[in-house]
Amino acid sequence: MLSLPGLEIYPSKRKVFRDRQEIQLTAKEYEILLLLAANKGHVLTYSQIYEKVWGDFPSGSESNTIGFHICNLREKLYQATPNAPFIIRSVREVGYCFEIQAEK
Repeated sequence: MLSLPGLEIYPSKRKVFRDRQEIQLTAKEYEILLLLAANKGHVLTYSQIYEKVWGDFPSGSESNTIGFHICNLREKLYQATPNAPFIIRSVREVGYCFEIQAEK
């Protein structure tokens, strides 16, 4: 299990929970979340995400595909966790980064 503030990810079951409530994700959304969360604090490029999640070499247009899935993923995560202690940060023209927000 990958335990993060506000989320629990179970790779063996391919499930994500918030306060014991499952968050319904598509296969690609789940794989993107798992990849970003496992590399939290590190920026992953569009190419890295595409190669790991789709298992293919990027052709140059993968940013739109990944962006579509990230948008849906964010919506589902933030709907389940409105005051989430984490964000999926966009790094313009580079990729994405899963970040845990510092407690105030």
